[in-house]
Amino acid sequence: MNKLSLKPQVWIILPALAAVLIIVTILGIAVYHLRVTEKASPAVVPRLSMAYNLKLDSLQVSYGKVGNNQSLSDILSPFIPGSIIDKIAKETTEVFDVKKMHQGNAIARICLKDSTHRTLYFIYEINSIEFVVYDFRDSLRVYRDKKHVKAVVKTASGIISGSLWNTFEKLGLDINLALDLSEVFAWTVDFYGLQNGDGFKVIYEEMYVDGRMIGIDRVLSASFLTSGREYYAFLLEGKGKRAYFDENGQSLQRSFLKAPLRFSRISSRFSRARMHPILRIVRPHFGVDYAAPHGTPVEALGEGKVTEAGWKGGYGRFIAIRHNSVYSSSYAHLSGYAKNIKPGAHVSQGQVIGFVGSSGLATGPHLDFRVYKNGSPVDPLHLESPPSDPVPASTMPMFKILVDRWKPQLDKIKL
Repeated sequence: MNKLSLKPQVWIILPALAAVLIIVTILGIAVYHLRVTEKASPAVVPRLSMAYNLKLDSLQVSYGKVGNNQSLSDILSPFIPGSIIDKIAKETTEVFDVKKMHQGNAIARICLKDSTHRTLYFIYEINSIEFVVYDFRDSLRVYRDKKHVKAVVKTASGIISGSLWNTFEKLGLDINLALDLSEVFAWTVDFYGLQNGDGFKVIYEEMYVDGRMIGIDRVLSASFLTSGREYYAFLLEGKGKRAYFDENGQSLQRSFLKAPLRFSRISSRFSRARMHPILRIVRPHFGVDYAAPHGTPVEALGEGKVTEAGWKGGYGRFIAIRHNSVYSSSYAHLSGYAKNIKPGAHVSQGQVIGFVGSSGLATGPHLDFRVYKNGSPVDPLHLESPPSDPVPASTMPMFKILVDRWKPQLDKIKL
């Protein structure tokens, strides 16, 4: 009786339930298809009027990246005849060798927006600025080009807390800017002797491509306050070269670097009576020990000729450089040597000559760095080095304009 009385209700409800199930299924398929399509399809930007310095009227751009072990043939074979791909590989290496394509680098395909979707251009981005264009419109044409780079002037400042590196990290500043500052003031500021409370100000340019910051271009001017003195630096460019000078036009570059490696700490200073950490005897230590991680690059103090490069007893792996008739320097306890470093080799200032290690009599990774004047050891931390050439007289009027422009702006920046 109950079952028979329920039948009319069941026949009424079932069609409604079926309709709901069909709608839910259709919606689920649509959502799944949308997600799959979004994930699988390349990013298409059809509304751009320009891309890669090309007009995109009636064209469409699809972006992607070079996959793992993916060759140019793998990428282009669905769109371009094999004979043309082969021609690219064999005849356009002077423009760009396709064997040097890197996984993860950006690529783009520009094609017609009609039903044929014919490929007109293929782009490979060498880096964030440079790219290669493969033009398939008529006969094959291949050339390099650059994106438009917008430079934006920025300022930064800070008070030293611990070290320059730590200070930049705490302030959330680009570490590359710290490296640039250390290069600008490498000859005038001892970055290993910075004290808490020292400070810096810098005016620099950031590079933007397509609205995205890609890096720091150059430091325009900067100042560094240390040991109660403020050092200024102003950029002067000419004939493809960049150099920094103080407010009076004197070069910041010196004959020697302040230190042979960056961002470490002094673990032992110049002394005429020091307890040797291993031999446990008191004897002179005519150098400065810089504690740094194993493998840290070691740079030549100045231009010169390598006179020694090899194992030297307790010094371990050792390098000696003669800079001129007066000065020479040495580097001990290295883990290895840079390429082509051997007796007789010529090195330039700042050139990497070896790497920090703990060879010989050493309790841990560090560099034993020494400087000699006329054969006698001198304290590297108190080494006087003559400046390079100042701003030429013919360029001074232009340089003064730069100083008058940037110095007031530096002075206004608060630490």
